[in-house]
Amino acid sequence: MAGTAAMALALAACSTSAKTPTPAASSATGFNAAVTSIVNPSTKQGGVLKLANSSDIDSFDPARTYYAWGWNFSRYYQRTLVTASAAVGLDGDKLQMDLAASQDISADGLTYTYKLKPGVKFQDGTPITSKDIKYGVERVFAQDVITGGPTYTITFLDEGQGYKGPYVDKSPEGLKSVTTPDDNTIVFKLAAPFADFPYILAMPGNGPVPQAKDTGAKYGTDMPVASGPYMFKSYEPGKSAVLVRNPNWDRTTDTVRKALPDEIDLALGVDPDTIDQELIAGTLDLDTSQTGVQSNAQTKILLDPALKANTDEPNTGFIRYFAINQDVAPFDNLHCRLAVQWGADKVALQTARGGADAGGDIGTSMLPPNIAGYDKNLAPYTGHAGTPDVTKAKAELAQCEQEKGIDPAKGVTTVISSTNKGKAPKVAEALQQAMEAIGIHATIDQTDASTYYSATVGTPSNAKAKGYGLIQAGWGADFPTGYGFMDVIVDGKQIIPTGGNVNTAMLNDPAINALVAQATAETDPTKAATLWGQINKAVMDTATYLPFVYDKALNYRNPELTNAFINGYYGMIDFSALGVQK
Repeated sequence: MAGTAAMALALAACSTSAKTPTPAASSATGFNAAVTSIVNPSTKQGGVLKLANSSDIDSFDPARTYYAWGWNFSRYYQRTLVTASAAVGLDGDKLQMDLAASQDISADGLTYTYKLKPGVKFQDGTPITSKDIKYGVERVFAQDVITGGPTYTITFLDEGQGYKGPYVDKSPEGLKSVTTPDDNTIVFKLAAPFADFPYILAMPGNGPVPQAKDTGAKYGTDMPVASGPYMFKSYEPGKSAVLVRNPNWDRTTDTVRKALPDEIDLALGVDPDTIDQELIAGTLDLDTSQTGVQSNAQTKILLDPALKANTDEPNTGFIRYFAINQDVAPFDNLHCRLAVQWGADKVALQTARGGADAGGDIGTSMLPPNIAGYDKNLAPYTGHAGTPDVTKAKAELAQCEQEKGIDPAKGVTTVISSTNKGKAPKVAEALQQAMEAIGIHATIDQTDASTYYSATVGTPSNAKAKGYGLIQAGWGADFPTGYGFMDVIVDGKQIIPTGGNVNTAMLNDPAINALVAQATAETDPTKAATLWGQINKAVMDTATYLPFVYDKALNYRNPELTNAFINGYYGMIDFSALGVQK
């Protein structure tokens, strides 16, 4: 791919934006208005935006957060070279310049050069330089300290150096594949062309961090230094975070963020039903989890047209699924995994998520409909109907020599792992009941959402030791391409031994790994999409993942919010655009 300094960053060619037109971002009201339009457009500044979440964030350290809402929220305080467009629907999939003034890609696709905008500063007034961005990138390599976040930068920039991050490697050169010829220029050298590379640079962990203010593993709790329009005033883990205006943010350098509220108050660890009640009462503006209201509120909202008019039900781009962990016997046997596939009642799982309206459509494979390569005809096992086949499930159990069932009393155990908040407990119970019907007697272990991926199921040794054979999960694209959605959950080379592993099925199939490598190297979007479709089918053949819902979320927004719209990049309301008119 050849690039020029003025190249537009319309990099969503592998998403469905090329096929599905995005409606005009005009003002609208009513149910699902924010899916296609901007609700209550305004430029009015001032007021306090009140947000809440039922759990704590995994980390406010931009290199450690891996929650979709955490990436969305990070745009308040962290800027990156490029970022998702603040646009309605799939137009949000496109990247635009943020800290960068220009991007140049060499003709061979191996060198990416960025020039910084003049006048960009940290919250203390210190100029942001290319060295601050390089240091932010280098922190990701310190996986003994900076755990839990995405590791794409290591995959594409280490190039055999074995770089261990700036806490271990004190050499002036640091990461050799990233250079800073001057304070306004940063250059990335790849070992092989990778068309999706700018999407990696858009991840919050690849933004600037001032080395003098870095506190390592405590950087998230110590409140990161802001480069965005807001800075932290306070943070009490598990309780609250308050952000106020960053006096050294310059609106003229930032074409992405509206920065309308004077203050952002985020309440953490709030009971989900309480969040719904406060949203409906108007004392809260938005639930940052954006995973949907609870069943009590859902019933109330759907029966009241006035309340329903303040809700949206977008396809989030997430798949809800169970990973069938090959590290836990007897699921190291294909037939035992097939028994789970045939025995799962996806209708019951869908109901536990909120039903067809608020839960989503029955999931049939491990690519969601908004990613190129998805095949609606790929529906193995229980098909689009999602109803279990108990006879086939029991036959598969017999083939894996578990014809008497998987039962702790017989020395064969499995545990269903889930979080302890929101809809997850009911989903776990629905799978438990379906498994009971075919002879798999599973227990349920619920753990806190804030550490679920970073430690509980994200450390393979812990998952194996606790017998987590069936691991509940949700996954959305890190960026809207086949690679951005699927790579880290199916490529065996991406399995990591410490907290943050997301290939919780422990899938490490040489043929699939080879296909992933081929698809990653492919620069033609159409050919790449075809390869990701082949990978999707191969993954389903291993029976290591049980998709059950293509996620929808019925979310309530306070009618006093301004500039509310669904950004397709995040599959939720774009936080950084919001204002309040009260």
